[in-house]
Amino acid sequence: MQLRQLVLDELEFEPSIDSTGIGVAANGGVVTLSGHVRSYAEKVAAFQATRRVKGVRAIAQEIEVRYPGEAETSDEEIAKRVLSVLKWHAMIPEGQIRVIVQKGWVNLRGTLEWQYQKKATEDEVRKLLGVVGVTNSITVESDIQASDIKKKIEAALARNAQIEAQSIRVDVSNNRVSLEGVVDSWEDHDMVENAAWSVPGIQWVDDRLTIAS
Repeated sequence: MQLRQLVLDELEFEPSIDSTGIGVAANGGVVTLSGHVRSYAEKVAAFQATRRVKGVRAIAQEIEVRYPGEAETSDEEIAKRVLSVLKWHAMIPEGQIRVIVQKGWVNLRGTLEWQYQKKATEDEVRKLLGVVGVTNSITVESDIQASDIKKKIEAALARNAQIEAQSIRVDVSNNRVSLEGVVDSWEDHDMVENAAWSVPGIQWVDDRLTIAS
């Protein structure tokens, strides 16, 4: 009950969220979010706000997106909006992303060199009116060798004063990274994961990190 109340308080505190339609259940550090919100961006914000709460170890996301007071936006119009916003984004190479929209759900495909480009693409799309969900199927490719990837990630962790780098195990195979170990908070977890994604060519991060209880 205490964890549930902390999550409710955080959702209410977050200005980008209307928490009146969100339900929260908590059991053993696992929080389930249910109900509905007014946009996909708000759904993501609710997830991120819940992660900030101390004691949350896992989240089941069951919130639905319901756009109030408007007719459903056509898939064609959503696709046009996606292509338009990507065209004018400085970090996203023009013409390298393919877009498929079905019933408001956007599927992004293509090939990029950096993870930050892949993330920037999804971040822009999920803000658009009419979008109810995003599947980011963009692949990241580079010629960098696995041994160099491992060294770069370990060096990045060692530079970070907040992370106990020796407690994190990094394995790399075919541009796929596996992370194992225990971190103190979700913030530390994200720092470790971001260090892995910051190397060019990373295609997948197998996140086996656990949050200390």
